[in-house]
Amino acid sequence: MPDMNPAAIPNAAAPPFKKVNWMPRDIAVERRADGSMVLRSRVPLQASAPHLPSFLRGWAGERPDHIWLAQRRGPDGHWRRLSYAEAQRTVDGLTQALLDLGLRVDRPVAILSGNSIEHALMTMAAMQAGLPAAPVSPAYSLLSQDHAKLRTIFELIRPGLVLVQDGVLFAKALAALDLSGVTLVHVQRPLEHLSSLCFAELAATLPTPQVQAAVAALTPDTVGKLLFTSGSTGSPKAVINTQRMMCANLAMSRQARVRSPDEALPVILDWMPWNHTMGGNASFNLLLADGGTLYIDEGRPLPGQFETTLRNLREVSPTYFSNVPAGYAMLVQALEHDDELARSFFANLRLLAYGGATLGDDLYRRMQALALRHTGQRIVFFTGWGATETAPTATATYWDTERVGLIGLPYPGVELKLVPAGPKYELRLRGPIVTPGYYRQPELTRAAFDDEGFYKIGDAATFVDPEDVSQGLVFAGRVVEDFKLASGTFVHVGPLRVAAIAAASPVLQDTLVAGQDRATIALLAWPNLEACRKLSGRIDADASELLRDPAVLEHVREGLRAHNAAHPGSSFRIHRLMMMHEPPSIDGNEITDKGYINQRAALLRRAALVARLYAEVPDDEVIEIG
Repeated sequence: MPDMNPAAIPNAAAPPFKKVNWMPRDIAVERRADGSMVLRSRVPLQASAPHLPSFLRGWAGERPDHIWLAQRRGPDGHWRRLSYAEAQRTVDGLTQALLDLGLRVDRPVAILSGNSIEHALMTMAAMQAGLPAAPVSPAYSLLSQDHAKLRTIFELIRPGLVLVQDGVLFAKALAALDLSGVTLVHVQRPLEHLSSLCFAELAATLPTPQVQAAVAALTPDTVGKLLFTSGSTGSPKAVINTQRMMCANLAMSRQARVRSPDEALPVILDWMPWNHTMGGNASFNLLLADGGTLYIDEGRPLPGQFETTLRNLREVSPTYFSNVPAGYAMLVQALEHDDELARSFFANLRLLAYGGATLGDDLYRRMQALALRHTGQRIVFFTGWGATETAPTATATYWDTERVGLIGLPYPGVELKLVPAGPKYELRLRGPIVTPGYYRQPELTRAAFDDEGFYKIGDAATFVDPEDVSQGLVFAGRVVEDFKLASGTFVHVGPLRVAAIAAASPVLQDTLVAGQDRATIALLAWPNLEACRKLSGRIDADASELLRDPAVLEHVREGLRAHNAAHPGSSFRIHRLMMMHEPPSIDGNEITDKGYINQRAALLRRAALVARLYAEVPDDEVIEIG
């Protein structure tokens, strides 16, 4: 696979990184006769907590006044802050209310709305009551036109209680569901035609000894959450997340980066949705385990919405910051032009992280230049890899790496099997973080594991250096996304997609890689409209005008020509490109709620555009790269 990071080669003369206490990279390699291998950390996994509620109860006793959650509320947008002790009192009240309702363990608590203080409190209360919390992507309620995925999820899990933040806002989605036998709870604005309970009234319930008894009855095998797959290959699946899975993953993460006794308590500003494993487990759970403060960010890495994040960063100086590459592209641009914002952002920052896609070298270099300017040191970019089925992080870059695009090495307690798949390896996982299966779908559960009990995640990787495993693994895309050209040459979609976006940075937001059974590779691309406006100088131009702007077209053409010059082989060379007006469709299975593009579904849905890309005489919207 081509080296994606020639500019990120370690340099002994480079300025030092801000100190992070990483655990050793000590990896055992079991090589098998069939060419497969299994990687394990020789560092033993430490004991984990019995369940997530133990963290909240612990901090409520040890740091009762420390702020756990904060969210802007009211017309003035002031921060509402909730301490650990206040949160525990409310959670206990909600737990008692759930117990009083007599909900059965096989009737989960479904949460349809997005991240909020009430969402967090209900999640913890459900767990204390021994009920699975089932957060559902708000997009299935608010953006979907047919609510098909929402109905499928509802029929699968048959919840006993449904929480919505705003009854009126979710009216259309609720009308699409059969709510017979379901308790509906609203935070604000109840619906007149539906009976619902008020969240605040439930929270005011006086706890009895039943609450402590319910918590004492929890075990590592208790189902804490049901998290849903994207449904990109069919209907969403409900992934069982046990308390053992989530707490073992927390133990791994905290073991990989050792907290110093004098280290300030973590502060994060985060938008990633809690219905997704990265936001709900990797961010929410870890922050709770560390006893820090989470500021709920209602901004998004999208034009017109990222300004909310920037406003928040003027008031919140995070110790740890994570985002998707599109978010970093917007952040870098803002930090480079606003020293006051940059000073606030870097004031307490110890670690950066990215996920969802590979961070481009250009963004990496620009962020490090900013870090040097404002702190005198570089800051490590951390990333991990896993899935909803692994709670989520199975491997991570727990060292001062200068290279982006890695997925790292296995955490303690994780067994990573690598099965040869052409020039790369298919990855499989086994360990305490792996799900016992899919809720009420035994056949899908059986199909997800191989004969040794390894979960078949469907991703692929290669070694940075096959002779030195400690250098880590490089993500090589989804196994099912790769294809062959008519010549028989394999095209590895993941690396090519990242390289194309970086080559045309910052104009391209994401791409579809076409070319199966054809002679050449072509791309369908979604533009970053804000970047196009700045490049063209036409701030008020609409999308159709921007996609015809000569400056924008030339920028893309020249960037991809440079890419082709550096990668002349047919498996990496881009022949044509077309930019698209229509955003990816959730109902069409083109995109997940975390923003990951389903290549196969999107190419099938946009087959007419693919045909235009490969027309013998292309129309004027197709860019010839040459």
